[in-house]
Amino acid sequence: LPKDIFIENLKDSKKLSPNKREKIFDEIKQKAIAYGIGMVDEKFIDEINILNATKLAMKKAVKALNPIPELLLIDAVYLGEINIKQKVITNGDNLSVSIAAASILAKVTRDRIMEELDLVYPNYGFGKHKGYGTKEHIDAIKKYGLCPVHRISFAGKFIEMEKKGE
Repeated sequence: LPKDIFIENLKDSKKLSPNKREKIFDEIKQKAIAYGIGMVDEKFIDEINILNATKLAMKKAVKALNPIPELLLIDAVYLGEINIKQKVITNGDNLSVSIAAASILAKVTRDRIMEELDLVYPNYGFGKHKGYGTKEHIDAIKKYGLCPVHRISFAGKFIEMEKKGE
């Protein structure tokens, strides 16, 4: 983002309602010098674990940036070997507008994908829980089984936790 950027309500995506995130999403894309969105599917997450999948998605997002930045500000996770200097900031989405903007772009993109999946797999409520392990989501998995987009590594964990009463 440009240094002198102002976008009303730009802060950590977790502190914004879905409607506010949606409103800010397009403004971020319009005002950003560059932005990239990287995605990794559920099979990769199961294969390489959530941390490595997150890093891979972030690297894909970085590859999509044009122009290439001199410095990446990253929330909590060092990406490893890439040809751009990185500054890891703990709690970065509260301390950097660029990181907050990235968190909004990521969350809105994920939410939109979940809403599309809700149309394909309506029994699971993806449009409501957005993939989180809510009671309703776990109940749907118990009733209908896993669907092709479920992350086996996560679905099994949530069902086990419920069996133990956690």
